[in-house]
Amino acid sequence: MSAPLSVAIVGAGPAGFYTADAFLRRGAARRIDILDRLPTPYGLVRAGVAPDHQKTKNVVKVFDRILRDPAVRLIGNVALGATISYEELVRLYDVTVLAFGAQAPRRLGAPGEERAGALDAARFVGWYNAAPGAADLSSSVAAEAAVVVGNGNVALDIARLLAKTPAELADGDIDPAAAAAIGAAPLRDIYVVGRRGPLQANFTAPELAEFGGLAEAGAVVSAADLPDDSALADVAEAERPKKRRNLRLLRAYAAAADAARARPVRVRFLFRASPAAILGGARMTGVRFERNRLEGGRARGTGETFDIAAQLLVSAIGYRVADGVAGLPLDAARGTVANANGRVAPGVYVVGWARRGPTGVIGANRNDARDVVETILADGAAAGKPGPAGLDALLAARSVETVDYAGWRRIDAAEIAAAQGLPGARPRVKFTRVADMLAAAGARARR
Repeated sequence: MSAPLSVAIVGAGPAGFYTADAFLRRGAARRIDILDRLPTPYGLVRAGVAPDHQKTKNVVKVFDRILRDPAVRLIGNVALGATISYEELVRLYDVTVLAFGAQAPRRLGAPGEERAGALDAARFVGWYNAAPGAADLSSSVAAEAAVVVGNGNVALDIARLLAKTPAELADGDIDPAAAAAIGAAPLRDIYVVGRRGPLQANFTAPELAEFGGLAEAGAVVSAADLPDDSALADVAEAERPKKRRNLRLLRAYAAAADAARARPVRVRFLFRASPAAILGGARMTGVRFERNRLEGGRARGTGETFDIAAQLLVSAIGYRVADGVAGLPLDAARGTVANANGRVAPGVYVVGWARRGPTGVIGANRNDARDVVETILADGAAAGKPGPAGLDALLAARSVETVDYAGWRRIDAAEIAAAQGLPGARPRVKFTRVADMLAAAGARARR
């Protein structure tokens, strides 16, 4: 490759930043523009990671270093498919990398899913993380019992936050209105229900262990639901340490179940059950589940059902890439951008969840990004397209208000200042409206 490339990365989350870093390390780009539909960077680190996991969010220090590189430019408030079309972006840059994640929820497909009180994880997480445009769900959490469907870390995050006291919530960057609603909720029982067994659960031990240290809530597990160690022989060898740790924690919770049942709030872990219907009228009153048996690791319904009385349901069964960007090829079955080893079309590549689906922790995007950048360089993309100058001209013609790195730092400072004097160790109070973000950033239309 004789000349450095102009690169557009769509999505200012972990996958996008690790892609920019991989290009910088190879010295293969003269300009890297990171575009995001929001005025704020960091993607799911800001809007997806649980607000009580502040240590996890420290990865933004790495991303901030990348943004300060002279070859990198942040361009916030530019939405693919709305501000600029897919075809326009591809024509402007030598390389386009799609790193916008998978943010549309997968649906349960159970009758009654439209009832009030039945929510998906995308809406619920967006609400407590103060995502711009998120609906106010304060009335939905005014429930005595809640059901969280899913056995991944997102499901555990939701259940844990619902189980926390106002004092426990005060140390994170949860939206204040969400914290107040959760703190005032009369919740006594929170059910975490997985369609398969404990060994097939995708949550990890650190997240599971947090249920042992909650102020008022206790984890309730039935020993009868837990397999013995011989079942680990059926687990892939690389996964056995993770599953063994989970099993050890679940056994500890089962041994202390009587004490947990006596606590003000119970988080009840149930396995091998799938939601068959959401019960009630305009508002849900419960969930009907079908018991499952496992056949070769797959869940098969038995026809036997049971009901849980609950006024809140949050479905956390995964995400897919959202429809709506004209010309963007999607793999509907996998819920990803259609690709072959990261290749989408000539000069177009995809990384992160948009490539492989919603799996893996934040750090998993690093190797993914490196692999795709190596593929890009091996493909021998040629320099010569308009690049940043072409994008600037297009945005100026459309009078688009954009946010650069300096503008983001002004937003950041305003959010930090808004937390001063509030209870706990709250690090910031996030803006919830794009207009307020743009005003804080001092954004101006490109001309």
